[in-house]
Amino acid sequence: MKSELVIVIDFGGQYNQLVARRVRECNVYCEIYSYKTDLEKLKAMKPRGIILTGGPNSCYEEDSPTCSRELFELGVPVLGLCYGAQLMQHVLGGKVREDKGAGR
Repeated sequence: MKSELVIVIDFGGQYNQLVARRVRECNVYCEIYSYKTDLEKLKAMKPRGIILTGGPNSCYEEDSPTCSRELFELGVPVLGLCYGAQLMQHVLGGKVREDKGAGR
Protein backbone atom coordinates (compact mmCIF):
# COMPACT_ATOMS: atom_id res chain seq x y z
CA MET A 1 0.00 0.00 0.00
CA LYS A 2 2.89 2.42 0.67
CA SER A 3 3.83 2.47 -3.04
CA GLU A 4 0.95 4.90 -3.66
CA LEU A 5 1.71 7.76 -1.29
CA VAL A 6 -0.55 10.79 -1.07
CA ILE A 7 0.74 13.67 1.02
CA VAL A 8 -1.68 15.89 2.92
CA ILE A 9 -0.18 19.30 3.65
CA ASP A 10 -1.58 20.78 6.86
CA PHE A 11 -2.36 24.52 6.83
CA GLY A 12 -4.02 24.48 10.23
CA GLY A 13 -7.53 23.42 9.29
CA GLN A 14 -9.72 21.25 11.47
CA TYR A 15 -10.36 18.49 8.91
CA ASN A 16 -6.79 17.37 8.12
CA GLN A 17 -7.13 14.02 9.92
CA LEU A 18 -10.51 13.42 8.29
CA VAL A 19 -9.09 14.10 4.81
CA ALA A 20 -6.23 11.66 5.46
CA ARG A 21 -8.63 9.04 6.77
CA ARG A 22 -10.79 9.28 3.64
CA VAL A 23 -7.73 8.79 1.45
CA ARG A 24 -6.72 5.75 3.53
CA GLU A 25 -10.24 4.34 3.21
CA CYS A 26 -9.53 4.23 -0.54
CA ASN A 27 -6.60 1.91 0.26
CA VAL A 28 -4.03 4.59 -0.50
CA TYR A 29 -1.16 5.23 1.90
CA CYS A 30 -1.31 8.79 3.21
CA GLU A 31 0.83 10.95 5.48
CA ILE A 32 0.20 14.43 6.89
CA TYR A 33 2.97 17.05 6.92
CA SER A 34 3.12 20.66 8.02
CA TYR A 35 3.23 23.37 5.37
CA LYS A 36 6.67 24.15 6.84
CA THR A 37 8.09 20.80 5.65
CA ASP A 38 11.02 21.22 3.27
CA LEU A 39 10.05 20.76 -0.38
CA GLU A 40 13.05 18.52 -1.01
CA LYS A 41 11.82 16.13 1.69
CA LEU A 42 8.39 15.95 0.07
CA LYS A 43 9.93 15.50 -3.37
CA ALA A 44 12.16 12.64 -2.13
CA MET A 45 9.05 10.73 -1.00
CA LYS A 46 7.83 10.63 -4.62
CA PRO A 47 4.15 11.12 -3.83
CA ARG A 48 1.46 10.16 -6.32
CA GLY A 49 -0.54 13.22 -5.29
CA ILE A 50 -0.67 16.12 -2.85
CA ILE A 51 -3.65 17.57 -1.00
CA LEU A 52 -3.48 21.12 0.38
CA THR A 53 -5.89 21.40 3.30
CA GLY A 54 -7.97 24.23 4.64
CA GLY A 55 -6.92 26.63 7.33
CA PRO A 56 -8.12 29.66 9.27
CA ASN A 57 -6.15 32.28 7.32
CA SER A 58 -6.60 34.31 4.17
CA CYS A 59 -3.98 33.83 1.47
CA TYR A 60 -3.67 37.64 1.36
CA GLU A 61 -2.64 38.07 4.99
CA GLU A 62 1.02 39.02 5.38
CA ASP A 63 2.02 36.13 7.67
CA SER A 64 -0.36 33.49 6.31
CA PRO A 65 0.96 29.97 5.67
CA THR A 66 2.19 29.47 2.14
CA CYS A 67 4.07 27.13 -0.17
CA SER A 68 6.44 27.62 -3.07
CA ARG A 69 5.49 27.54 -6.73
CA GLU A 70 7.84 24.56 -7.13
CA LEU A 71 5.33 22.39 -5.25
CA PHE A 72 3.10 22.61 -8.33
CA GLU A 73 5.99 21.69 -10.64
CA LEU A 74 6.66 18.24 -9.14
CA GLY A 75 4.65 16.56 -11.90
CA VAL A 76 1.96 15.16 -9.58
CA PRO A 77 -1.68 16.16 -9.17
CA VAL A 78 -2.37 18.73 -6.44
CA LEU A 79 -5.83 19.11 -4.89
CA GLY A 80 -6.57 22.26 -2.93
CA LEU A 81 -9.37 22.25 -0.34
CA CYS A 82 -10.75 25.60 0.86
CA TYR A 83 -7.66 27.59 1.96
CA GLY A 84 -5.54 25.15 -0.05
CA ALA A 85 -7.47 26.02 -3.23
CA GLN A 86 -7.18 29.75 -2.54
CA LEU A 87 -3.47 29.41 -1.82
CA MET A 88 -2.95 27.42 -5.01
CA GLN A 89 -4.43 30.10 -7.20
CA HIS A 90 -2.63 32.85 -5.26
CA VAL A 91 0.79 31.20 -5.65
CA LEU A 92 0.11 30.50 -9.34
CA GLY A 93 -0.90 34.10 -10.06
CA GLY A 94 -4.69 34.07 -9.80
CA LYS A 95 -6.98 36.08 -7.56
CA VAL A 96 -9.51 35.16 -4.90
CA ARG A 97 -12.52 37.41 -4.56
CA GLU A 98 -15.83 37.35 -2.80
CA ASP A 99 -18.89 36.31 -4.80
CA LYS A 100 -21.34 39.02 -3.74
CA GLY A 101 -24.20 37.26 -5.51
CA ALA A 102 -23.79 33.93 -3.74
CA GLY A 103 -26.99 32.50 -2.33
CA ARG A 104 -29.25 34.90 -4.19
